[in-house]
Amino acid sequence: MRVADLTEEQLLARIVPELPRGAATLLGPGDDAAVVAAADGRFVVTTDVLVEDRHFRRAWSSGHDVGRRAAVQNLADVAAMGAVPTSLVVTLAVPGDLEVDWVVGLARGLAAVCAPLGAGVVGGDLSGGPLVVVGVTAHGDLQGRAPVLRSGARAGDVVAHAGVLGWSAAGLALLSAGVPAADDERARLVGAYLRPRAPLAAGPDAADAAATAMMDVSDGLLKDGGRLARAGGVRLDLDRDALAPDAAALAAVAHDVAADPWAWVLGGGEDHGLLATFPAGTVLPAPFRAIGRVLPAGDDEPAVTLDGADPGVATGWDHFAGRAG
Repeated sequence: MRVADLTEEQLLARIVPELPRGAATLLGPGDDAAVVAAADGRFVVTTDVLVEDRHFRRAWSSGHDVGRRAAVQNLADVAAMGAVPTSLVVTLAVPGDLEVDWVVGLARGLAAVCAPLGAGVVGGDLSGGPLVVVGVTAHGDLQGRAPVLRSGARAGDVVAHAGVLGWSAAGLALLSAGVPAADDERARLVGAYLRPRAPLAAGPDAADAAATAMMDVSDGLLKDGGRLARAGGVRLDLDRDALAPDAAALAAVAHDVAADPWAWVLGGGEDHGLLATFPAGTVLPAPFRAIGRVLPAGDDEPAVTLDGADPGVATGWDHFAGRAG
């Protein structure tokens, strides 16, 4: 069955029952707008979009995959502010020849991420179009915490990271090269690209541990680290020894596709880990680990260095240049 075989109401009747309500939802789908509790008196809001053949390919990705990815990339931004996810609204444009099962799979992918967090998918919009486009707006509850900004890092802080580095880039490289996911390692990396997992609970934990700055690593450690460094007027100096195990774990796969594992670790995006800074001496909440230090900004130095020097790899993905920068 194709989307064009159903009316809009009939398609929604297939989608809505798959979506979680969420603990903070007072009024869910069915009216002109949803109503979500904001007991803190504030709410965190962020939005992002996935465009077919720009952010995903249907030849590689099921609807379930795209739903999971759409949820994770938005909820990681909520977590990076130190907030707990409460709800999503989703806009979806689809071509008429798309299978209805693909759309239902997308709803189930959203639910697979949101339901365990107690977050609801509370509404959105549905439209036709030449490509699949998924837009998500996510909301979060600070629960009395101050939001953790990008701009708070200070010289002397510890640079820490939670999550994986380079896995999504490695998975994309395997798919692009047509290398089969013939063992558990390669299947895990391809899965990290198709269905990234973010350490969402670590965001509020970092805020509780007095993180001075934090952000989601969506465009690569160097590019996003540079954004955090420039926002605070500092330099992040990464520790090669701390990151060496990440590169070593990807070395065999990198050899298969003639790639540099350090380029994946430092420049690869879409892992959706959390990059944060903490005052020196802080006991880092799991799964954060120290990967560097914050130094004063230099006049002629990069915003992010590796053992005090220019890392010498591309800094990450640029959506408009269409390439690593």
